[in-house]
Amino acid sequence: MWSYEKRLQFPVNIKEPNAKLAQVIISQYGGPDGEMGASMRYLSQRYSMPFKEVAGLLTDIGTEELGHLEMVATIVHQLTRDLSMEEIEKSGFANYYVDHTIGVWPQAAGGVPFNACEFQVKGDIITDLHESMAAEQKARSTYDNILRLVKDPEICDPIRFLRAREVVHFQRFGESQAAAQHQVADALQPEKCRMTLVAMGNVLRDMQRLERPHTADTQQNLLFEPVLPIAAVQVMRHPAILLEIGLVIGVEQVQ
Repeated sequence: MWSYEKRLQFPVNIKEPNAKLAQVIISQYGGPDGEMGASMRYLSQRYSMPFKEVAGLLTDIGTEELGHLEMVATIVHQLTRDLSMEEIEKSGFANYYVDHTIGVWPQAAGGVPFNACEFQVKGDIITDLHESMAAEQKARSTYDNILRLVKDPEICDPIRFLRAREVVHFQRFGESQAAAQHQVADALQPEKCRMTLVAMGNVLRDMQRLERPHTADTQQNLLFEPVLPIAAVQVMRHPAILLEIGLVIGVEQVQ
């Protein structure tokens, strides 16, 4: 059950209509990496997530994405309200206008309607969390592309806010994925099986070094250090066969 608060997560106050930009930004409403698919992905993935902490995170982020969906719809609405027929024709908005007038309808920038096949729910812990992490990076990349096309601060400011939230969500999913991997590994290696597993350190614990959520110049500071650091490798349970771990991970043989 949700409680609706009658305000946007970030203010949107666009004074001048611009149908050309609306046709670009609408992709984050119903496009392949948009907020509609994001909210449906996370709110659906939570049901098959066995760890309540991760299920709670999916619920929280899925709920926030609904708020982002509202923000994008508001941007598109304010960019297309009060358009004259001459502006509609000159901006290339006529095809959309024929089908939807100036209503906000979920589609990609290329005109492809929203499709549920644009997101996945696999029912596997690691698969779904990697899907979610990839989705956040694709959304961040789309917002970067929009910011390269848009110069008006009234439009750029809410878009930058949305971009920054994608970075934060990626970090949170990364932390949950690392924690889930440890729990899965522990469940698969009881003492009696005597199988050596290797635990990988949390590669995202220092993610602030990799991305800056409040990047001002998207052309220069997309990724602060685009190479992930090598995670620390920690031997769990019984020692592995003593070979160089970068090449071989051994399994101890019990007589």
